[in-house]
Amino acid sequence: MGETDLKDNVATSSVYSHPLAALPSAIPVPATITPQTCSTCGSAQSPAQGPPAVPAYIYAVGKIGPRFPTPAIEKEFAQVVGREDLKGQTDPQVLHKILSDRHNRYLVRRLCWVMSVEGLDTYLLVPRDPADFDLLVESLRATPQPADLDVVIGLKGPVAPPEACNGLMVPIIIFDQIYSFDRDSLIKSIPKPEKITAKEFAPAAEELFDRIMQLTDNAGATDDNRALNYLAVRYHRIYEAVAEAFGRNESLTGVEVHPSRLSGTRKVVEVVFAFTNRNTDVVSKQYVRVDVTEEFPYLVTKLSPYFDH
Repeated sequence: MGETDLKDNVATSSVYSHPLAALPSAIPVPATITPQTCSTCGSAQSPAQGPPAVPAYIYAVGKIGPRFPTPAIEKEFAQVVGREDLKGQTDPQVLHKILSDRHNRYLVRRLCWVMSVEGLDTYLLVPRDPADFDLLVESLRATPQPADLDVVIGLKGPVAPPEACNGLMVPIIIFDQIYSFDRDSLIKSIPKPEKITAKEFAPAAEELFDRIMQLTDNAGATDDNRALNYLAVRYHRIYEAVAEAFGRNESLTGVEVHPSRLSGTRKVVEVVFAFTNRNTDVVSKQYVRVDVTEEFPYLVTKLSPYFDH
């Protein structure tokens, strides 16, 4: 993505004025707490002070959509629509056209952007950098499809106050990155193993992706969920493994995540995929290690055979 031009042509909207604009600075990544001193309390630390809070990172897969936080913003949007010639366009096309126009960027900043996971409103999104409102606009589709997906990576903050988004009270995410795609495009972008046809590979990849997305309460907030979601969108080898297992007449019968013995100063988890032979019921397993210490997970060990300890 090229450099973003932050200059709006609307004189009244040249300042970043999102109703939640103050939140990014109010929810910084926790730093080391330095005990306060005073003349009467010696060197003892105040009872109110505790260990530094651990940042709660998010790596979520769902769908992003704008909402009107107040009736006034909704009416303003309607007035903008009324000035345009939009005959023959659907509502999603109208929304996409209006919000993609940089003259209307003040509306983009005033809307509240909600991420839903499995159809449930889950997070309220706020960019850490005002330039990243472009990522929210790019998540809009003129012709939305059921398979459209968005990946949000960021830091989890407090629950939004009722006035932030017309009474919607969900956790706020200060995001650093958003990827927007659809499931079919993701599957097509995965390199196909040489010995497997495209007709065989696509259903196998779709089954694994859907299995990960449908795991209980996968809101991308726990280390387990973050590791799974990272692998689902960034590591194609797991899809190849499932397709190869189907070729051996094996079923994907389990996906488990547990802490790795390599965890020390960093948090490393092992994601284990279990395959069961349909004729013999023999179970074989493969696993990868993922480091989830920081905001952006990364691969530690590539997919390898796994043996129960």
